[in-house]
Amino acid sequence: MLRIALSIAALATLAACGDISQKANPDAADDPALSASAPALPLPDYFDCVRQNKGVLIAGHRGGPAPGYPENTLETLQYGFSQGIRVFEIDVAESRDGVLLLMHDNRLNRTTTGDGYVADTDWATLSGLRMIDNDGQRTDFQPPKLTDVLLWAKQSGAILELDRKPTTSFRNIASAVRAAGAGDNVLMISYSDAEAAEIAAADPALMLTASARGSRDIGRLEALGVDRTRLVAWTGTNSPDYAAWARNLKEGVEPAFGTLGRRGERLDDLYWADGDGSEYRELVDNGLVLLATDEPYRVAAALTSDDLARQTCGR
Repeated sequence: MLRIALSIAALATLAACGDISQKANPDAADDPALSASAPALPLPDYFDCVRQNKGVLIAGHRGGPAPGYPENTLETLQYGFSQGIRVFEIDVAESRDGVLLLMHDNRLNRTTTGDGYVADTDWATLSGLRMIDNDGQRTDFQPPKLTDVLLWAKQSGAILELDRKPTTSFRNIASAVRAAGAGDNVLMISYSDAEAAEIAAADPALMLTASARGSRDIGRLEALGVDRTRLVAWTGTNSPDYAAWARNLKEGVEPAFGTLGRRGERLDDLYWADGDGSEYRELVDNGLVLLATDEPYRVAAALTSDDLARQTCGR
């Protein structure tokens, strides 16, 4: 797997911000694979490049947790990046005192050493907690601020799918993205046309995912203020809709699909039941551009189209 480099200027920026990448990966600065690279394409152009070259982007759900690496931590994102993953779906919540952080659940007890509700807890308390991985093991990792994660993405070239939790707003998230200068590293997630319109109103320059299965849906979103050049068409998690993907591709809009979900019911489990994961290749062959999965590392190992996307389009 190729690894994207931090430039000298990026390292200086990170040093000024507390050396974020070093915290996630202390050996990164000494790794010759992390030498300077060409500037990344603007995000809409990058997605166009991946689509036009029949590549695929693999998105790690909740940041791509792995043994010893809990969901929604900066260290987990850095680990996934080192394994060749370039897109990370993460969850954004807000503390009682207005700090945006990564956290999926309303309560703290499942994924941290704390208890109570995120919205009732101030950042001073949250920052002192330790994260628990999917095997129930305590780690030394802490809940990260969204700002730190945005700065890491900006300097590494990673792409973040931001899933807004009820404790915060699209406007607050968009403001944080602008402040970090990370607009070319962010996809906002919407779950309805109304949310897509909210995102477009908060910042029309941001890319977003919204439900769309062809020209009629795309036109409806455009009428709500969504720029089609900044749209990725979400098509669900139940079953692949190849006809809808073809319609979206005809409109120049990248189709997205998820094999993630409840353990035992998700397509990830079904596709790996025979051990070969050939179904993922079929998805790519039918034009899928963005795949959200709970098994990003296995899928990345089974496919070559993600390597093609990085080799041809960068990041």
